[in-house]
Amino acid sequence: MPFKSKAQRRKFAELLVKGKITPEQFEEWNRETGSRNLPERVKPKPRPTAHKRKKAGARHKRTKREASKSRTPSARK
Repeated sequence: MPFKSKAQRRKFAELLVKGKITPEQFEEWNRETGSRNLPERVKPKPRPTAHKRKKAGARHKRTKREASKSRTPSARK
């Protein structure tokens, strides 16, 4: 898998020095990248947005039947 940015290449070089990856792994990635001009950093993908909330004034209107059910018997007169 090729490197995506210069920062990623530096990070893998650091891991190579620390001994966390093998020289063969680093060289394979380096070979696949080739001499491409890489960006300094890759921007993260934008997160999906949550569902939009309804406006404060927009409320659910009750039907006549729902409204009459919620009334007390004395209020129906």
